[in-house]
Order: sequence, then structure tokens, then C-alpha cells
Amino acid sequence: MNKSILDGEVQKFINYNLQVDIPTLSLKKSPFPLVSSKELAEQIDSKKRCELKLPRWFNAKDIYYPPKLAIEQASSEITAKYKAELIQGDELIDLTGGMGVDTLFFASEAKSVTHCEINQELSKIAEYNSKILGVNIHFFHINGLEYLINSNKIFSTIYIDPSRRISAKKVFMLKDCEPDIISNLQLLRDHSSRILIKTAPLLDIQSAIKELKQVSRIHVVSIKNECKELLIIIDKEQETDDPLITCALLGDDEKKYCFKLSEEKEFQIHQYSDPLEYIYEPDAALLKAGCFKLITRDFNIKKIHQHTHLYTSTELLDSFPGRTFILKKAGDYGTFIKENQVKKANIICRNFGLSPEEIKKKLKINDGGNEYLLFCTGPKNERLVLNCERIAK
Repeated sequence: MNKSILDGEVQKFINYNLQVDIPTLSLKKSPFPLVSSKELAEQIDSKKRCELKLPRWFNAKDIYYPPKLAIEQASSEITAKYKAELIQGDELIDLTGGMGVDTLFFASEAKSVTHCEINQELSKIAEYNSKILGVNIHFFHINGLEYLINSNKIFSTIYIDPSRRISAKKVFMLKDCEPDIISNLQLLRDHSSRILIKTAPLLDIQSAIKELKQVSRIHVVSIKNECKELLIIIDKEQETDDPLITCALLGDDEKKYCFKLSEEKEFQIHQYSDPLEYIYEPDAALLKAGCFKLITRDFNIKKIHQHTHLYTSTELLDSFPGRTFILKKAGDYGTFIKENQVKKANIICRNFGLSPEEIKKKLKINDGGNEYLLFCTGPKNERLVLNCERIAK
């Protein structure tokens, strides 16, 4: 940490130059003898990255910003707050603390929070910022697993967010992440009542259940129809091979939907429907969780085709966890090609064989506007085009 960055004039310079071109600034001579142009550029770039993702950090005075990679890997405030609701007990340890976003929100729920971080610079930055933000956390510059090995302490909750980028390559299985949760699972069990694991949204849920063998609950978290995190909970007293899955849609219109994979597998849809007055597209969290059939029962809607994850009803359903459209016109794809006069629309493809980019290129349609064209396979295996208008919520 270069503490000269915290000098009042340097902080004024950083705040005044938030809109400057970062590469250009990094090539200019620094106006401060103890702070390089590269350091100024890094602080400005990192602070800008926090504006929407981490407003508490962005709006606080005298924050020391870590490199952009640490910010990219950190949770957003909205997902960190959600995770804090999932911990139990008074004592928590974050084995992979990073810049301390999750740890800070854990500290609002637990009485004692420990932050472990193997990167010394990042550990120092997180500790400094926690004091600026008025949060009491115990910091240790150490590998979190080593801390557990050398400790007799039993924590209420262990939180771990393993790195999914090893030697500059992305990995997707838990056993390939760092630290390796699978090899160290017994160590984690021995030192906690609850284990909370954050994984990448690309992780296959059923593979994770098989790898971990006994999982209590899984949370699939999305923001604005983008899947952000998979959260796996292991409780000593509630382990199962058929965990409850919660799809959490975070944001202004927060929704939750819970189900079990066994229920989804066993439930049967006997008849599919032509598109009706309203069309529903499930949120990314439900699609990631693999919930394709149960929602027809729970929301009293019909599915258009077995492999077309679009749903329909004659009456408007306000509570549906996803996007809702009014159907203006449904037609055959071949006829649409011949008669098409649409020049600008939002393209969605479901079980159609062509991607939105291929559709736009083939039909010379520009992206955007208020019109939505849903290309899909219908109940009789026909290729359909649904001309829709989205209902804002």
C-alpha cells in the first residue's frame, strides 16, 4: 500500500479525474512525487468500477482501491447482502476474503468475523478500508485452509469463494478450483456447523451435488435476468442428495421461487399449448436451476413445447419470476420471412436452431426498440414467430 495515495490533494485529483481517459492519464507525468501516474490511473479506474457495483465504497471518503481484478472478482453489494442473510450463528470465517465485500456484510449479522487472505497487499487494503467503513473484522494474512489446520476453533459458518481462474485459465469443476473444496471438505466440516460456498454461475448444479455428495440447500442468484452466483449450503444436520433450490431474483422487484430437482424430474406435462394472450420467459435463475415443468403447476400457466422454455396464459400473471409479454401476433416463420417489414426489434430465440445474431443478419433486423420478436418451436413442432410487447414491472 502506498499511503501517499491517501494524501488529501491526491484524493482530490482522483475524484476530479474520474471521467478522464485512463490510458492517456497513465502516460502523463504525475503531479505528485510520491505517487506514480500508473498508481493514479489504477485508483481512478478501480473507483469508477465501484460506482454501481460497490456504492458504499465509491461514496466513502479516503477509500484505498485494490487492482481492478480484485473488484471484478468481488461480490456486488446486492449479492453480498443476500449472502449475509444465509449465514448462521455468531462466529464466521471468510477463508478467501479478497477485498472484503462479503466479509463486511457478514459483519452486520455475525458478532465475530475473521477475514483470511493470502495476498498480503490485498489483505492490508481490505483491513484499512474496513476501518474507514467503520466495521470491526479480524484480519489475517494467511491461506484460509492453513488457518483452519492450525486452529482448534469451531465456527458457526465457514464461507469460501474459491478462485475459478487457475494459471490464467477458467475452470468449472469444484475440484479444479483453488482452494480445492472437495479434497478439504472434511476439514471444513470439522471446523463449522454450516459451510457456505460461492461458485460461478457456469457450474453445473447436479455435478456440484455429486461432487459434494451431501448438500443442504442451493441458491441461484440473478440480477436483471443475468445469473450472477450459485450459493451452496452444507449443514451438518440437514445434508441430503435432493436439496431445496431457491431461485433468487434480486433488484427492485425481488422474487423467490423454490423447488426440488426430484419434483421437477417427476412432474409430467401431458399437453402443450398454442401461444395465448400472454407469453412468459423465465428468469435466468430458473433456467440455470433447471426448472422447466413445475412452474406450469405453480403459476397455472401452459408450456408451448417440451423444449421451448416459453409459457403462456389467457390471464395476466403479475407474480411470474421472469419477463412478461403481450402477444400481438403469432405466425409461421416461413410466412414471416416473406412478409417481414420489421427493421428494428429485440430478438429472442428459444428452441429454434438459430441464434438471435443469425436471425438479425438473415432478416436484416437491427437490435433495439420496443418490439420483441420471439422465434420458437410450437406445440406441433412448427417454427413460430411471436410478435410481442413487453410488460414493464
